[in-house]
Amino acid sequence: MEHITDPFRDARAKDGVLRCPFQGESLPMILRHADVREAAKDWQKFSSDAPFRVPIPSEEAVRSMRQLPIETNPPEHGEYRALVEPFFQRAKQPEVIAKVEALIDELLTTALARESLEVVSEFALPAQSRALTYLLNVPEREADVWIGWGIHVFKVTGGEFKKGNVLESYLHQQFDFAEAQVRQRASDALTPDDSLFTALVKATYRGRKLTREEMMGFGNLTFAGGRDTIIYSIANALAYLGRNPEALVYLRADPRRIVHAGEEFFRVFMPLTHIGRVCPVETDVHGVKVPPGGRASLAWASANLDETVFEAPTEIRLDRKPNPHLAFGFGTHLCLGAPHARLIVRTLLQALCDRVAGIEILAATPHVEREATYERTHGFDALTVRLAALEPR
Repeated sequence: MEHITDPFRDARAKDGVLRCPFQGESLPMILRHADVREAAKDWQKFSSDAPFRVPIPSEEAVRSMRQLPIETNPPEHGEYRALVEPFFQRAKQPEVIAKVEALIDELLTTALARESLEVVSEFALPAQSRALTYLLNVPEREADVWIGWGIHVFKVTGGEFKKGNVLESYLHQQFDFAEAQVRQRASDALTPDDSLFTALVKATYRGRKLTREEMMGFGNLTFAGGRDTIIYSIANALAYLGRNPEALVYLRADPRRIVHAGEEFFRVFMPLTHIGRVCPVETDVHGVKVPPGGRASLAWASANLDETVFEAPTEIRLDRKPNPHLAFGFGTHLCLGAPHARLIVRTLLQALCDRVAGIEILAATPHVEREATYERTHGFDALTVRLAALEPR
Protein backbone atom coordinates (compact mmCIF):
# COMPACT_ATOMS: atom_id res chain seq x y z
CA MET A 1 0.00 0.00 0.00
CA GLU A 2 1.41 3.37 -1.02
CA HIS A 3 2.28 5.93 1.64
CA ILE A 4 2.82 9.68 1.37
CA THR A 5 5.13 11.92 3.40
CA ASP A 6 3.67 14.11 6.15
CA PRO A 7 5.92 17.17 6.68
CA PHE A 8 3.68 18.51 9.45
CA ARG A 9 3.41 15.43 11.70
CA ASP A 10 5.87 16.41 14.43
CA ALA A 11 4.72 20.03 14.72
CA ARG A 12 1.06 18.97 14.67
CA ALA A 13 1.64 16.53 17.54
CA LYS A 14 3.85 18.88 19.58
CA ASP A 15 2.32 22.35 19.36
CA GLY A 16 -0.45 22.20 16.77
CA VAL A 17 1.14 25.11 14.89
CA LEU A 18 4.18 25.64 12.69
CA ARG A 19 5.72 29.09 12.38
CA CYS A 20 6.82 29.75 8.83
CA PRO A 21 8.11 32.98 7.23
CA PHE A 22 6.25 34.28 4.19
CA GLN A 23 7.07 37.67 2.60
CA GLY A 24 8.52 39.10 5.80
CA GLU A 25 5.80 37.75 8.10
CA SER A 26 6.16 34.82 10.45
CA LEU A 27 2.82 33.07 10.10
CA PRO A 28 1.56 30.41 12.48
CA MET A 29 0.15 27.60 10.37
CA ILE A 30 -2.75 25.95 12.22
CA LEU A 31 -2.23 22.22 11.75
CA ARG A 32 -4.79 20.09 13.59
CA HIS A 33 -8.04 19.06 11.94
CA ALA A 34 -10.29 20.30 14.77
CA ASP A 35 -8.37 23.57 15.11
CA VAL A 36 -8.49 24.25 11.37
CA ARG A 37 -12.23 23.63 11.29
CA GLU A 38 -12.79 25.88 14.30
CA ALA A 39 -10.73 28.70 12.79
CA ALA A 40 -12.46 28.35 9.42
CA LYS A 41 -15.81 28.98 11.13
CA ASP A 42 -14.58 31.91 13.26
CA TRP A 43 -14.52 34.69 10.67
CA GLN A 44 -14.47 37.42 13.33
CA LYS A 45 -11.21 36.18 14.81
CA PHE A 46 -9.75 34.90 11.54
CA SER A 47 -10.96 37.29 8.88
CA SER A 48 -11.12 36.86 5.10
CA ASP A 49 -11.91 40.56 4.66
CA ALA A 50 -8.35 41.15 3.49
CA PRO A 51 -7.81 41.94 -0.19
CA PHE A 52 -4.79 40.14 -1.70
CA ARG A 53 -3.80 38.52 1.61
CA VAL A 54 -5.93 35.38 1.67
CA PRO A 55 -3.63 33.50 -0.73
CA ILE A 56 -0.16 32.63 0.51
CA PRO A 57 2.02 34.21 -0.78
CA SER A 58 -0.14 37.33 -1.02
CA GLU A 59 -1.00 38.67 -4.46
CA GLU A 60 -0.73 42.47 -4.42
CA ALA A 61 1.81 42.22 -7.22
CA VAL A 62 -0.36 40.28 -9.66
CA ARG A 63 -3.89 41.66 -9.38
CA SER A 64 -5.52 44.99 -8.70
CA MET A 65 -8.84 43.94 -7.19
CA ARG A 66 -10.29 41.96 -4.30
CA GLN A 67 -11.23 38.40 -5.25
CA LEU A 68 -14.92 37.76 -4.71
CA PRO A 69 -16.51 36.21 -2.80
CA ILE A 70 -13.53 34.63 -1.06
CA GLU A 71 -11.97 37.83 0.31
CA THR A 72 -15.06 38.90 2.26
CA ASN A 73 -16.75 37.90 5.51
CA PRO A 74 -20.42 37.19 6.27
CA PRO A 75 -22.91 38.57 5.57
CA GLU A 76 -21.32 40.09 2.45
CA HIS A 77 -19.77 36.76 1.53
CA GLY A 78 -23.08 34.95 1.36
CA GLU A 79 -24.72 37.71 -0.68
CA TYR A 80 -21.86 37.85 -3.16
CA ARG A 81 -21.65 34.06 -3.35
CA ALA A 82 -25.34 33.75 -4.21
CA LEU A 83 -24.75 35.76 -7.40
CA VAL A 84 -22.43 33.16 -8.95
CA GLU A 85 -23.25 29.90 -7.19
CA PRO A 86 -25.79 28.81 -9.84
CA PHE A 87 -22.98 28.66 -12.41
CA PHE A 88 -20.78 26.50 -10.19
CA GLN A 89 -23.71 24.21 -9.44
CA ARG A 90 -24.03 23.55 -13.18
CA ALA A 91 -21.58 20.69 -12.59
CA LYS A 92 -24.54 18.74 -11.19
CA GLN A 93 -26.72 19.22 -14.29
CA PRO A 94 -27.10 16.19 -16.61
CA GLU A 95 -26.20 18.19 -19.72
CA VAL A 96 -22.95 19.44 -18.19
CA ILE A 97 -22.10 15.98 -16.86
CA ALA A 98 -22.62 14.58 -20.35
CA LYS A 99 -20.32 17.22 -21.84
CA VAL A 100 -17.55 16.44 -19.34
CA GLU A 101 -17.92 12.71 -20.02
CA ALA A 102 -17.62 13.33 -23.77
CA LEU A 103 -14.60 15.57 -23.21
CA ILE A 104 -12.71 13.01 -21.13
CA ASP A 105 -13.59 10.30 -23.63
CA GLU A 106 -12.25 12.42 -26.49
CA LEU A 107 -9.01 13.20 -24.67
CA LEU A 108 -8.51 9.54 -23.78
CA THR A 109 -9.08 8.48 -27.40
CA THR A 110 -6.29 10.81 -28.46
CA ALA A 111 -4.02 9.68 -25.64
CA LEU A 112 -4.51 5.98 -26.38
CA ALA A 113 -3.53 6.53 -30.02
CA ARG A 114 -0.18 8.06 -29.05
CA GLU A 115 3.10 6.49 -28.02
CA SER A 116 3.33 8.87 -25.07
CA LEU A 117 1.39 11.67 -23.43
CA GLU A 118 2.58 14.60 -21.32
CA VAL A 119 -0.30 14.63 -18.87
CA VAL A 120 -0.04 18.14 -17.43
CA SER A 121 0.00 20.21 -20.62
CA GLU A 122 -1.59 17.80 -23.10
CA PHE A 123 -4.36 16.27 -21.00
CA ALA A 124 -5.00 17.97 -17.65
CA LEU A 125 -4.74 21.57 -18.85
CA PRO A 126 -7.11 21.07 -21.84
CA ALA A 127 -9.50 19.05 -19.65
CA GLN A 128 -9.64 21.77 -17.00
CA SER A 129 -9.96 24.60 -19.50
CA ARG A 130 -12.57 23.05 -21.74
CA ALA A 131 -14.65 21.79 -18.81
CA LEU A 132 -14.64 25.31 -17.39
CA THR A 133 -16.36 26.61 -20.53
CA TYR A 134 -19.30 24.32 -19.76
CA LEU A 135 -19.49 25.67 -16.24
CA LEU A 136 -19.35 29.33 -17.28
CA ASN A 137 -21.67 28.79 -20.26
CA VAL A 138 -19.27 30.27 -22.80
CA PRO A 139 -18.22 28.95 -26.24
CA GLU A 140 -15.74 26.08 -25.98
CA ARG A 141 -13.31 27.91 -28.25
CA GLU A 142 -12.55 30.25 -25.33
CA ALA A 143 -10.60 27.37 -23.80
CA ASP A 144 -7.92 27.85 -26.45
CA VAL A 145 -7.15 31.26 -24.93
CA TRP A 146 -7.04 29.88 -21.40
CA ILE A 147 -4.81 26.96 -22.41
CA GLY A 148 -2.36 29.50 -23.75
CA TRP A 149 -1.91 30.91 -20.25
CA GLY A 150 -0.29 27.67 -19.11
CA ILE A 151 -0.76 25.79 -15.86
CA HIS A 152 -0.83 28.92 -13.68
CA VAL A 153 -2.50 32.24 -14.39
CA PHE A 154 -0.18 34.24 -12.14
CA LYS A 155 2.96 32.14 -11.86
CA VAL A 156 5.52 30.47 -14.05
CA THR A 157 6.64 26.92 -13.28
CA GLY A 158 8.79 27.10 -10.20
CA GLY A 159 6.65 29.63 -8.36
CA GLU A 160 7.80 33.06 -9.53
CA PHE A 161 5.09 35.59 -10.37
CA LYS A 162 4.61 36.33 -14.06
CA LYS A 163 5.33 39.76 -15.47
CA GLY A 164 2.14 41.54 -16.53
CA ASN A 165 -1.35 40.15 -16.21
CA VAL A 166 -3.09 38.74 -19.26
CA LEU A 167 -6.04 37.69 -17.13
CA GLU A 168 -7.14 41.23 -16.28
CA SER A 169 -6.99 42.30 -19.93
CA TYR A 170 -9.01 39.26 -20.92
CA LEU A 171 -11.66 39.90 -18.25
CA HIS A 172 -12.07 43.53 -19.26
CA GLN A 173 -12.67 42.41 -22.85
CA GLN A 174 -15.29 39.88 -21.77
CA PHE A 175 -17.16 42.35 -19.57
CA ASP A 176 -17.02 45.04 -22.28
CA PHE A 177 -18.58 42.57 -24.71
CA ALA A 178 -21.23 41.47 -22.19
CA GLU A 179 -22.17 45.06 -21.37
CA ALA A 180 -22.57 45.87 -25.07
CA GLN A 181 -24.85 42.85 -25.50
CA VAL A 182 -27.01 43.83 -22.53
CA ARG A 183 -27.35 47.40 -23.81
CA GLN A 184 -28.31 46.12 -27.25
CA ARG A 185 -30.98 43.82 -25.85
CA ALA A 186 -32.15 46.45 -23.34
CA SER A 187 -32.99 43.78 -20.77
CA ASP A 188 -31.50 42.76 -17.45
CA ALA A 189 -33.56 39.59 -17.19
CA LEU A 190 -31.38 36.50 -16.86
CA THR A 191 -31.74 33.86 -19.57
CA PRO A 192 -30.51 30.24 -19.77
CA ASP A 193 -28.05 31.30 -22.48
CA ASP A 194 -26.31 33.91 -20.34
CA SER A 195 -22.64 33.39 -19.59
CA LEU A 196 -21.13 34.13 -16.20
CA PHE A 197 -19.87 37.42 -17.64
CA THR A 198 -23.34 38.47 -18.79
CA ALA A 199 -24.92 37.37 -15.52
CA LEU A 200 -22.49 39.53 -13.56
CA VAL A 201 -23.24 42.54 -15.79
CA LYS A 202 -26.94 42.04 -15.08
CA ALA A 203 -26.52 41.26 -11.38
CA THR A 204 -27.49 43.54 -8.53
CA TYR A 205 -25.97 43.62 -5.07
CA ARG A 206 -27.91 45.30 -2.26
CA GLY A 207 -30.08 47.15 -4.74
CA ARG A 208 -27.36 48.38 -7.08
CA LYS A 209 -25.44 47.16 -10.08
CA LEU A 210 -22.06 45.56 -9.53
CA THR A 211 -19.07 47.80 -10.17
CA ARG A 212 -16.55 46.75 -12.77
CA GLU A 213 -14.08 46.09 -9.96
CA GLU A 214 -16.55 43.67 -8.33
CA MET A 215 -17.14 41.88 -11.64
CA MET A 216 -13.39 41.61 -12.11
CA GLY A 217 -13.05 40.21 -8.60
CA PHE A 218 -15.43 37.37 -9.44
CA GLY A 219 -13.71 36.72 -12.75
CA ASN A 220 -10.25 36.77 -11.23
CA LEU A 221 -11.11 34.12 -8.65
CA THR A 222 -12.93 31.98 -11.22
CA PHE A 223 -9.85 31.62 -13.38
CA ALA A 224 -7.13 31.67 -10.74
CA GLY A 225 -8.77 29.70 -7.94
CA GLY A 226 -9.46 26.30 -9.45
CA ARG A 227 -6.91 26.04 -12.23
CA ASP A 228 -3.70 24.41 -11.03
CA THR A 229 -5.62 22.60 -8.28
CA ILE A 230 -7.68 20.61 -10.81
CA ILE A 231 -4.68 20.12 -13.09
CA TYR A 232 -2.67 18.69 -10.20
CA SER A 233 -5.60 16.46 -9.16
CA ILE A 234 -5.82 14.93 -12.64
CA ALA A 235 -2.07 14.33 -12.84
CA ASN A 236 -1.93 12.86 -9.33
CA ALA A 237 -4.72 10.38 -10.10
CA LEU A 238 -3.02 9.18 -13.28
CA ALA A 239 0.36 8.93 -11.58
CA TYR A 240 -1.02 6.97 -8.65
CA LEU A 241 -2.76 4.48 -10.93
CA GLY A 242 0.45 4.17 -12.92
CA ARG A 243 2.46 3.39 -9.79
CA ASN A 244 -0.23 1.06 -8.45
CA PRO A 245 -1.73 -0.93 -11.35
CA GLU A 246 -3.70 -3.11 -8.96
CA ALA A 247 -5.70 -0.01 -7.96
CA LEU A 248 -7.17 0.31 -11.44
CA VAL A 249 -8.20 -3.35 -11.31
CA TYR A 250 -9.77 -2.73 -7.91
CA LEU A 251 -11.81 0.23 -9.16
CA ARG A 252 -12.86 -1.55 -12.33
CA ALA A 253 -14.29 -4.43 -10.31
CA ASP A 254 -16.92 -2.17 -8.72
CA PRO A 255 -17.68 1.31 -10.08
CA ARG A 256 -19.20 2.28 -6.73
CA ARG A 257 -15.65 2.48 -5.40
CA ILE A 258 -14.83 5.42 -7.66
CA VAL A 259 -16.47 8.07 -5.48
CA HIS A 260 -14.52 7.00 -2.38
CA ALA A 261 -11.29 6.79 -4.38
CA GLY A 262 -11.78 10.31 -5.69
CA GLU A 263 -12.28 11.67 -2.18
CA GLU A 264 -9.14 9.90 -1.00
CA PHE A 265 -7.15 11.42 -3.85
CA PHE A 266 -8.40 14.86 -2.84
CA ARG A 267 -7.40 14.17 0.79
CA VAL A 268 -3.85 12.91 0.27
CA PHE A 269 -2.92 14.93 -2.82
CA MET A 270 -4.39 18.18 -1.49
CA PRO A 271 -3.18 20.74 -4.07
CA LEU A 272 -3.51 23.80 -1.80
CA THR A 273 -1.35 23.50 1.31
CA HIS A 274 -2.97 26.32 3.24
CA ILE A 275 -4.84 29.60 3.01
CA GLY A 276 -4.44 32.85 4.89
CA ARG A 277 -6.61 34.65 7.42
CA VAL A 278 -6.03 38.07 8.99
CA CYS A 279 -6.45 38.67 12.71
CA PRO A 280 -8.13 42.09 13.22
CA VAL A 281 -6.81 42.35 16.80
CA GLU A 282 -3.87 40.78 18.61
CA THR A 283 -4.66 37.09 18.77
CA ASP A 284 -3.15 34.10 20.53
CA VAL A 285 -3.01 31.33 17.94
CA HIS A 286 -2.25 28.21 19.95
CA GLY A 287 0.59 29.89 21.84
CA VAL A 288 1.78 32.17 19.04
CA LYS A 289 0.94 35.88 19.30
CA VAL A 290 -0.26 37.42 16.04
CA PRO A 291 -0.23 41.25 16.00
CA PRO A 292 -3.25 43.27 14.82
CA GLY A 293 -3.44 42.91 11.06
CA GLY A 294 -1.11 39.93 11.13
CA ARG A 295 -1.89 36.66 9.43
CA ALA A 296 -2.35 33.04 10.42
CA SER A 297 -3.00 30.19 8.01
CA LEU A 298 -5.34 27.24 7.88
CA ALA A 299 -3.21 24.27 6.85
CA TRP A 300 -5.66 22.07 4.96
CA ALA A 301 -2.93 19.64 3.94
CA SER A 302 -1.90 19.04 7.54
CA ALA A 303 -5.50 18.68 8.74
CA ASN A 304 -6.06 16.03 6.09
CA LEU A 305 -3.30 13.93 7.66
CA ASP A 306 -4.35 14.33 11.30
CA GLU A 307 -3.87 10.94 12.93
CA THR A 308 -6.59 11.68 15.49
CA VAL A 309 -9.15 11.82 12.66
CA PHE A 310 -7.81 9.49 9.95
CA GLU A 311 -6.59 5.98 10.65
CA ALA A 312 -3.13 5.46 9.12
CA PRO A 313 -3.36 8.91 7.51
CA THR A 314 -0.31 8.57 5.28
CA GLU A 315 -1.71 5.40 3.68
CA ILE A 316 -3.71 5.87 0.50
CA ARG A 317 -6.86 3.84 1.05
CA LEU A 318 -9.24 3.98 -1.87
CA ASP A 319 -12.06 2.60 0.27
CA ARG A 320 -11.62 5.10 3.13
CA LYS A 321 -14.98 5.87 4.71
CA PRO A 322 -15.82 8.13 6.41
CA ASN A 323 -13.42 10.65 4.94
CA PRO A 324 -13.98 14.09 6.51
CA HIS A 325 -11.15 15.74 4.59
CA LEU A 326 -10.84 19.49 4.26
CA ALA A 327 -9.58 19.58 0.68
CA PHE A 328 -12.38 21.99 -0.27
CA GLY A 329 -12.16 24.05 2.89
CA PHE A 330 -14.75 24.21 5.62
CA GLY A 331 -17.52 26.47 6.81
CA THR A 332 -18.72 29.62 5.09
CA HIS A 333 -15.99 29.65 2.48
CA LEU A 334 -16.42 26.05 1.31
CA CYS A 335 -15.00 25.93 -2.22
CA LEU A 336 -17.46 27.01 -4.92
CA GLY A 337 -15.73 24.75 -7.42
CA ALA A 338 -15.98 21.53 -5.39
CA PRO A 339 -18.79 19.99 -7.52
CA HIS A 340 -16.81 20.78 -10.67
CA ALA A 341 -13.59 19.22 -9.35
CA ARG A 342 -15.44 16.14 -8.15
CA LEU A 343 -17.17 15.72 -11.51
CA ILE A 344 -13.89 15.87 -13.44
CA VAL A 345 -12.04 13.41 -11.20
CA ARG A 346 -14.99 11.02 -10.95
CA THR A 347 -15.47 11.07 -14.73
CA LEU A 348 -11.76 10.53 -15.33
CA LEU A 349 -11.60 7.51 -13.00
CA GLN A 350 -14.67 5.95 -14.62
CA ALA A 351 -13.26 6.47 -18.11
CA LEU A 352 -9.91 4.95 -17.11
CA CYS A 353 -11.71 1.91 -15.73
CA ASP A 354 -13.72 1.56 -18.93
CA ARG A 355 -10.96 2.10 -21.47
CA VAL A 356 -7.45 1.78 -20.00
CA ALA A 357 -5.68 -1.47 -19.14
CA GLY A 358 -2.62 0.15 -17.67
CA ILE A 359 -0.61 3.35 -17.26
CA GLU A 360 3.16 3.31 -17.68
CA ILE A 361 5.04 6.26 -16.27
CA LEU A 362 7.86 7.27 -18.62
CA ALA A 363 9.08 10.44 -16.92
CA ALA A 364 7.98 12.61 -14.03
CA THR A 365 8.92 16.00 -12.59
CA PRO A 366 7.12 16.40 -9.25
CA HIS A 367 6.02 19.84 -8.10
CA VAL A 368 7.77 20.52 -4.80
CA GLU A 369 6.72 23.34 -2.47
CA ARG A 370 9.85 24.36 -0.56
CA GLU A 371 9.44 26.70 2.38
CA ALA A 372 11.67 27.60 5.29
CA THR A 373 10.17 25.09 7.71
CA TYR A 374 8.67 22.41 5.48
CA GLU A 375 8.91 20.79 2.08
CA ARG A 376 5.87 19.28 0.44
CA THR A 377 5.52 17.44 -2.85
CA HIS A 378 2.15 17.73 -4.53
CA GLY A 379 1.28 17.49 -8.18
CA PHE A 380 3.60 17.46 -11.17
CA ASP A 381 5.21 20.10 -13.32
CA ALA A 382 5.47 17.41 -15.99
CA LEU A 383 4.33 13.78 -16.21
CA THR A 384 4.81 11.63 -19.30
CA VAL A 385 2.91 8.34 -19.56
CA ARG A 386 1.96 5.65 -22.00
CA LEU A 387 -1.62 4.37 -21.84
CA ALA A 388 -2.52 0.81 -22.83
CA ALA A 389 -6.01 0.27 -24.20
CA LEU A 390 -8.33 -2.17 -22.47
CA GLU A 391 -9.31 -4.96 -24.84
CA PRO A 392 -13.05 -5.20 -25.49
CA ARG A 393 -14.73 -8.01 -23.61
